Amino acid sequence: MLDPVWLKTFLAVAETRSFTRAADRLGLRQSTVSQHIRKLEQATTQQLFERDTHSVQLTPDGEAMVGFANNVIETIDRAMSYFTGGELRGRVRFGASEDFVVGPLPEILRGFRGTHPRVDLELTVALSGTLHEKLRAGELDLVLGKRNPGEHPDSPLWTDRLVWAGRAGAGLTWDGPVPLIAYPPPSITRARALDVLRRNGKQWQIVCTSGSLNGLRAAALAGLGVTVFARSLIPDGLAELPPGHGLPDPGDVEFILTARRPAMQGPVLALSDAIRAEAGRLQDVH
Repeated sequence: MLDPVWLKTFLAVAETRSFTRAADRLGLRQSTVSQHIRKLEQATTQQLFERDTHSVQLTPDGEAMVGFANNVIETIDRAMSYFTGGELRGRVRFGASEDFVVGPLPEILRGFRGTHPRVDLELTVALSGTLHEKLRAGELDLVLGKRNPGEHPDSPLWTDRLVWAGRAGAGLTWDGPVPLIAYPPPSITRARALDVLRRNGKQWQIVCTSGSLNGLRAAALAGLGVTVFARSLIPDGLAELPPGHGLPDPGDVEFILTARRPAMQGPVLALSDAIRAEAGRLQDVH
Protein backbone atom coordinates (compact mmCIF):
# COMPACT_ATOMS: atom_id res chain seq x y z
CA MET A 1 0.00 0.00 0.00
CA LEU A 2 1.19 3.50 -0.84
CA ASP A 3 0.43 5.85 2.03
CA PRO A 4 -0.76 9.27 0.72
CA VAL A 5 1.35 10.92 3.42
CA TRP A 6 4.45 9.30 1.91
CA LEU A 7 3.38 10.47 -1.54
CA LYS A 8 2.92 14.09 -0.38
CA THR A 9 6.36 13.99 1.20
CA PHE A 10 7.80 12.50 -1.98
CA LEU A 11 6.31 15.29 -4.11
CA ALA A 12 7.69 17.95 -1.77
CA VAL A 13 11.20 16.49 -2.06
CA ALA A 14 10.82 16.11 -5.83
CA GLU A 15 9.81 19.77 -6.21
CA THR A 16 12.39 21.28 -3.85
CA ARG A 17 15.24 18.82 -4.61
CA SER A 18 16.02 19.01 -0.91
CA PHE A 19 15.03 16.97 2.14
CA THR A 20 15.60 20.05 4.31
CA ARG A 21 13.41 22.39 2.25
CA ALA A 22 10.74 19.69 1.95
CA ALA A 23 10.71 19.35 5.74
CA ASP A 24 10.31 23.13 6.12
CA ARG A 25 7.47 23.19 3.60
CA LEU A 26 5.61 20.33 5.27
CA GLY A 27 6.34 21.35 8.86
CA LEU A 28 8.10 18.05 9.54
CA ARG A 29 11.47 17.07 10.91
CA GLN A 30 14.03 16.09 8.29
CA SER A 31 14.30 12.63 9.84
CA THR A 32 10.55 12.16 9.30
CA VAL A 33 10.89 13.15 5.63
CA SER A 34 13.73 10.63 5.22
CA GLN A 35 11.62 7.96 6.89
CA HIS A 36 8.66 8.59 4.56
CA ILE A 37 10.89 8.33 1.48
CA ARG A 38 12.55 5.18 2.78
CA LYS A 39 9.15 3.52 3.40
CA LEU A 40 7.93 4.55 -0.06
CA GLU A 41 11.05 3.10 -1.69
CA GLN A 42 10.61 -0.10 0.31
CA ALA A 43 6.96 -0.36 -0.73
CA THR A 44 7.78 0.14 -4.41
CA THR A 45 11.05 -1.84 -4.23
CA GLN A 46 12.62 0.93 -6.31
CA GLN A 47 15.09 3.71 -5.63
CA LEU A 48 13.32 7.01 -6.26
CA PHE A 49 16.12 9.49 -5.53
CA GLU A 50 19.84 9.60 -6.05
CA ARG A 51 21.29 11.72 -3.27
CA ASP A 52 24.63 12.74 -1.86
CA THR A 53 25.81 15.51 0.46
CA HIS A 54 25.32 18.14 -2.25
CA SER A 55 22.30 17.22 -4.35
CA VAL A 56 19.06 15.27 -4.60
CA GLN A 57 17.98 14.02 -8.05
CA LEU A 58 15.07 11.90 -9.25
CA THR A 59 15.86 8.50 -10.71
CA PRO A 60 13.91 7.36 -13.80
CA ASP A 61 11.57 5.48 -11.45
CA GLY A 62 11.27 8.64 -9.37
CA GLU A 63 10.26 10.60 -12.47
CA ALA A 64 7.53 8.03 -13.14
CA MET A 65 6.37 8.21 -9.52
CA VAL A 66 5.80 11.97 -9.80
CA GLY A 67 2.93 11.41 -12.23
CA PHE A 68 1.40 8.59 -10.19
CA ALA A 69 1.71 10.52 -6.93
CA ASN A 70 0.14 13.66 -8.39
CA ASN A 71 -2.82 11.66 -9.69
CA VAL A 72 -3.37 9.94 -6.34
CA ILE A 73 -3.17 13.17 -4.31
CA GLU A 74 -5.42 15.08 -6.73
CA THR A 75 -8.01 12.29 -6.59
CA ILE A 76 -7.97 12.27 -2.80
CA ASP A 77 -8.30 16.06 -2.68
CA ARG A 78 -11.25 16.02 -5.08
CA ALA A 79 -12.96 13.30 -3.06
CA MET A 80 -12.49 15.20 0.20
CA SER A 81 -13.84 18.40 -1.36
CA TYR A 82 -16.86 16.55 -2.76
CA PHE A 83 -17.84 14.81 0.45
CA THR A 84 -17.08 17.63 2.87
CA GLY A 85 -18.72 20.28 0.71
CA GLY A 86 -15.90 22.61 1.71
CA GLU A 87 -15.02 24.03 -1.71
CA LEU A 88 -14.22 27.72 -1.67
CA ARG A 89 -16.20 29.94 -4.00
CA GLY A 90 -15.70 33.54 -4.97
CA ARG A 91 -13.28 35.82 -6.76
CA VAL A 92 -9.71 37.00 -6.14
CA ARG A 93 -8.31 39.99 -8.03
CA PHE A 94 -4.61 39.32 -7.65
CA GLY A 95 -1.80 41.61 -8.73
CA ALA A 96 1.82 40.49 -9.18
CA SER A 97 4.77 42.66 -10.07
CA GLU A 98 6.81 42.15 -13.25
CA ASP A 99 9.56 40.49 -11.19
CA PHE A 100 7.48 37.31 -10.95
CA VAL A 101 6.35 36.81 -14.55
CA VAL A 102 9.04 34.14 -14.77
CA GLY A 103 9.81 31.60 -12.08
CA PRO A 104 7.54 29.53 -9.85
CA LEU A 105 4.56 31.92 -9.48
CA PRO A 106 2.59 30.46 -12.44
CA GLU A 107 3.05 26.99 -10.94
CA ILE A 108 1.85 28.22 -7.53
CA LEU A 109 -1.23 29.81 -9.09
CA ARG A 110 -1.92 26.64 -11.09
CA GLY A 111 -1.79 24.63 -7.88
CA PHE A 112 -4.20 27.06 -6.22
CA ARG A 113 -6.63 26.77 -9.13
CA GLY A 114 -6.43 22.99 -8.95
CA THR A 115 -7.19 23.02 -5.23
CA HIS A 116 -9.94 25.66 -5.51
CA PRO A 117 -11.54 25.21 -8.95
CA ARG A 118 -14.62 27.25 -8.01
CA VAL A 119 -12.59 30.38 -7.24
CA ASP A 120 -12.34 32.88 -10.10
CA LEU A 121 -8.74 34.13 -10.17
CA GLU A 122 -8.14 37.40 -12.03
CA LEU A 123 -4.44 38.19 -12.51
CA THR A 124 -2.99 41.64 -13.14
CA VAL A 125 0.74 41.95 -13.93
CA ALA A 126 2.12 45.47 -13.60
CA LEU A 127 4.71 47.60 -11.82
CA SER A 128 4.61 47.41 -8.03
CA GLY A 129 3.75 51.11 -7.73
CA THR A 130 0.79 50.68 -10.08
CA LEU A 131 -0.43 47.59 -8.22
CA HIS A 132 -0.33 49.35 -4.85
CA GLU A 133 -2.35 52.23 -6.34
CA LYS A 134 -4.95 49.77 -7.64
CA LEU A 135 -5.10 48.07 -4.24
CA ARG A 136 -5.75 51.40 -2.49
CA ALA A 137 -8.41 52.20 -5.09
CA GLY A 138 -10.21 48.91 -4.38
CA GLU A 139 -9.46 47.51 -7.85
CA LEU A 140 -7.39 44.58 -6.49
CA ASP A 141 -7.78 42.32 -3.48
CA LEU A 142 -4.23 41.02 -3.03
CA VAL A 143 -0.84 42.27 -4.28
CA LEU A 144 2.61 40.66 -4.43
CA GLY A 145 5.19 43.31 -5.15
CA LYS A 146 8.08 45.50 -4.03
CA ARG A 147 8.14 48.41 -1.60
CA ASN A 148 10.73 50.67 -0.04
CA PRO A 149 11.85 49.53 3.44
CA GLY A 150 9.54 50.74 6.19
CA GLU A 151 6.91 52.01 3.76
CA HIS A 152 4.14 49.72 5.02
CA PRO A 153 3.19 48.42 8.49
CA ASP A 154 2.92 44.79 7.30
CA SER A 155 6.00 42.61 7.73
CA PRO A 156 7.73 41.84 4.42
CA LEU A 157 7.88 38.34 3.00
CA TRP A 158 11.61 38.94 2.56
CA THR A 159 14.15 41.71 2.09
CA ASP A 160 16.63 41.73 -0.78
CA ARG A 161 19.52 43.84 -2.02
CA LEU A 162 19.11 46.01 -5.11
CA VAL A 163 22.11 45.75 -7.44
CA TRP A 164 23.27 47.08 -10.78
CA ALA A 165 23.08 44.46 -13.52
CA GLY A 166 24.03 44.12 -17.16
CA ARG A 167 24.83 41.50 -19.78
CA ALA A 168 26.94 38.74 -18.25
CA GLY A 169 30.61 39.15 -19.21
CA ALA A 170 29.99 42.40 -21.09
CA GLY A 171 32.59 44.36 -19.09
CA LEU A 172 30.54 47.55 -19.38
CA THR A 173 32.43 50.83 -18.97
CA TRP A 174 31.43 54.40 -19.57
CA ASP A 175 33.14 57.78 -19.60
CA GLY A 176 30.02 59.89 -19.89
CA PRO A 177 26.51 59.60 -18.43
CA VAL A 178 25.45 56.21 -17.07
CA PRO A 179 23.33 54.44 -19.76
CA LEU A 180 20.23 53.48 -17.80
CA ILE A 181 17.62 50.84 -18.68
CA ALA A 182 14.51 51.24 -16.55
CA TYR A 183 10.81 50.66 -16.09
CA PRO A 184 8.61 53.76 -16.52
CA PRO A 185 7.24 55.62 -13.47
CA PRO A 186 6.01 54.73 -10.86
CA SER A 187 8.70 52.02 -10.83
CA ILE A 188 10.38 51.61 -7.44
CA THR A 189 13.69 50.45 -8.96
CA ARG A 190 13.70 53.35 -11.45
CA ALA A 191 13.08 55.88 -8.69
CA ARG A 192 15.79 54.33 -6.52
CA ALA A 193 18.35 54.30 -9.37
CA LEU A 194 17.72 57.94 -10.27
CA ASP A 195 17.79 59.00 -6.63
CA VAL A 196 21.16 57.39 -5.80
CA LEU A 197 22.72 58.63 -9.05
CA ARG A 198 21.48 62.17 -8.36
CA ARG A 199 22.63 62.16 -4.71
CA ASN A 200 26.07 60.92 -5.74
CA GLY A 201 26.56 63.48 -8.49
CA LYS A 202 26.34 60.94 -11.31
CA GLN A 203 24.90 61.91 -14.67
CA TRP A 204 22.73 59.44 -16.55
CA GLN A 205 20.95 58.91 -19.84
CA ILE A 206 17.80 56.79 -20.17
CA VAL A 207 18.61 54.51 -23.10
CA CYS A 208 15.58 52.22 -22.76
CA THR A 209 12.22 52.46 -21.03
CA SER A 210 10.04 49.35 -20.99
CA GLY A 211 7.02 48.32 -18.97
CA SER A 212 7.94 44.64 -19.30
CA LEU A 213 10.67 42.57 -17.74
CA ASN A 214 11.41 41.01 -21.12
CA GLY A 215 11.94 44.48 -22.61
CA LEU A 216 14.48 45.41 -19.93
CA ARG A 217 16.24 42.08 -20.32
CA ALA A 218 16.43 42.44 -24.12
CA ALA A 219 17.93 45.92 -23.86
CA ALA A 220 20.50 44.77 -21.31
CA LEU A 221 21.39 41.68 -23.37
CA ALA A 222 21.97 43.99 -26.32
CA GLY A 223 24.54 45.84 -24.24
CA LEU A 224 22.64 49.14 -24.32
CA GLY A 225 23.30 49.87 -20.65
CA VAL A 226 22.71 48.85 -17.06
CA THR A 227 19.65 48.43 -14.88
CA VAL A 228 18.70 47.78 -11.26
CA PHE A 229 17.24 44.46 -10.07
CA ALA A 230 16.76 42.69 -6.78
CA ARG A 231 19.82 40.47 -6.49
CA SER A 232 17.85 37.21 -6.22
CA LEU A 233 15.66 38.05 -9.23
CA ILE A 234 18.24 38.96 -11.88
CA PRO A 235 16.95 37.45 -15.17
CA ASP A 236 18.85 34.78 -17.11
CA GLY A 237 21.70 36.12 -19.22
CA LEU A 238 22.28 39.12 -16.96
CA ALA A 239 24.62 39.41 -14.00
CA GLU A 240 25.41 41.74 -11.14
CA LEU A 241 28.13 44.20 -12.10
CA PRO A 242 31.47 43.18 -10.58
CA PRO A 243 33.11 45.20 -7.78
CA GLY A 244 34.66 48.47 -8.86
CA HIS A 245 31.89 49.47 -11.28
CA GLY A 246 31.77 52.92 -9.65
CA LEU A 247 27.99 53.15 -9.31
CA PRO A 248 26.35 54.01 -5.96
CA ASP A 249 24.65 51.35 -3.85
CA PRO A 250 20.87 51.28 -4.58
CA GLY A 251 20.15 49.82 -1.11
CA ASP A 252 17.55 47.30 0.00
CA VAL A 253 14.05 46.55 -1.18
CA GLU A 254 11.25 44.64 0.54
CA PHE A 255 8.83 42.20 -1.05
CA ILE A 256 5.37 42.27 0.45
CA LEU A 257 2.10 40.40 0.12
CA THR A 258 -0.67 42.74 1.14
CA ALA A 259 -4.44 42.74 0.89
CA ARG A 260 -7.34 45.09 1.37
CA ARG A 261 -8.35 44.47 4.96
CA PRO A 262 -12.08 43.83 4.27
CA ALA A 263 -11.08 41.33 1.57
CA MET A 264 -8.71 39.26 3.71
CA GLN A 265 -10.98 36.25 4.09
CA GLY A 266 -12.23 33.24 2.15
CA PRO A 267 -10.56 32.90 -1.27
CA VAL A 268 -8.25 35.89 -0.73
CA LEU A 269 -6.98 34.46 2.54
CA ALA A 270 -6.53 31.03 0.90
CA LEU A 271 -4.44 32.49 -1.94
CA SER A 272 -2.40 34.55 0.53
CA ASP A 273 -1.67 31.42 2.57
CA ALA A 274 -0.68 29.48 -0.58
CA ILE A 275 1.77 32.19 -1.67
CA ARG A 276 3.24 32.64 1.82
CA ALA A 277 3.83 28.88 2.02
CA GLU A 278 5.92 29.11 -1.18
CA ALA A 279 7.72 32.38 -0.42
CA GLY A 280 11.07 30.60 -0.33
CA ARG A 281 10.65 29.49 -3.95
CA LEU A 282 9.67 32.97 -5.11
CA GLN A 283 12.97 34.46 -3.92
CA ASP A 284 14.90 32.86 -6.77
CA VAL A 285 13.68 32.90 -10.38
CA HIS A 286 16.41 30.46 -11.51
